[in-house]
Amino acid sequence: MSKKQNQIGYTIMTVLLATLVVLSAPAIGQEPQVLSPHSKIPLTNVKGRIDHFSVDVKGQRLFVAAVANHTLEVIDLQSGKQVHTITGLAEPQGVFYDASTNRLYVACALDGNTKIYDGTTFRLVGAVKFPVDADNIRYDARSKSIIVGYAGAKALRNREEGTGGLGFIDSGGKKTGEVIIDAHPESFQLEKTGTRLFVNVPDKEEIEVIDFVSRKVVARWPVTSAKDNFPMALDEAHHRLFVGTRTPPRLLVFDTESGTEIASAEIAGSSDDLFYDSAKGRSYVLTSQGAIDVFQQRDANHYDHIACINTPALTQTGLFVPEWGKLFAAVPNQAEQGAEIRVYEAK
Repeated sequence: MSKKQNQIGYTIMTVLLATLVVLSAPAIGQEPQVLSPHSKIPLTNVKGRIDHFSVDVKGQRLFVAAVANHTLEVIDLQSGKQVHTITGLAEPQGVFYDASTNRLYVACALDGNTKIYDGTTFRLVGAVKFPVDADNIRYDARSKSIIVGYAGAKALRNREEGTGGLGFIDSGGKKTGEVIIDAHPESFQLEKTGTRLFVNVPDKEEIEVIDFVSRKVVARWPVTSAKDNFPMALDEAHHRLFVGTRTPPRLLVFDTESGTEIASAEIAGSSDDLFYDSAKGRSYVLTSQGAIDVFQQRDANHYDHIACINTPALTQTGLFVPEWGKLFAAVPNQAEQGAEIRVYEAK
């Protein structure tokens, strides 16, 4: 075969291989429908950044902390409408609805108050004061404790150790204790079968591990491959902790047995919420750059990026409700885009 024939054959083969690669990859905008758009719920009179959510599964209500709007929005998911607004909140960030007591807890950043409301009448029934920047809220079903992350412990309490903390509230609305940590806590997650609590502490570039029983910090895991570790999700069955970073934007996976990073992947932008879907072995990362990144767990050490769902910019908070297999994403008001909640169904 001549040199010219060889060159022609090589060119044809290259074109064929390129065609095969294109055909085997999903077309832009035609990725697998792992999150199917379900509905949109307008949020009237809501301006600015939206923070965290909670849900009343039995009553089919969604609670949304509209932090920049200084309101807590109550949404009836059956009708897809706002049905109540709690006003005058000092930058509400964290929210939790306790179905066992029908109490709604709202953590406010500006004054450090966690306000407690009746879940039916929305009458204020109590408040617990923490130092400033009360933020994320979690619930421990075993002790029936509400846990609130906050900052300012050193400045306000003349402590030499720690500038952040986790405060504990019992089901009666009484503060029962606290854990002082090294800086302001961002997202944190609790084991259901174990006794540990994992806390993102971005100012220290680490994850702090707290023993829930002794309420003491028992380990500090450095976050070295990226900075600004904010959102977090836990896959307790496989001993894996998912952490979203902002500098650069990445999804990191840690082994909760050893505290070591075992996987890392690029995400579209900074994130304030990510979730693990144990039924499907997926992670959903809401990002500021107009995308929800979806990762499929191949095994405990390998995660494949399988979809990038387009959203309006700054859609970086939300809530995944495993009982319904639905992801709720907060779209803030901006330019011609009105504030709304976008609902996706996991497929």
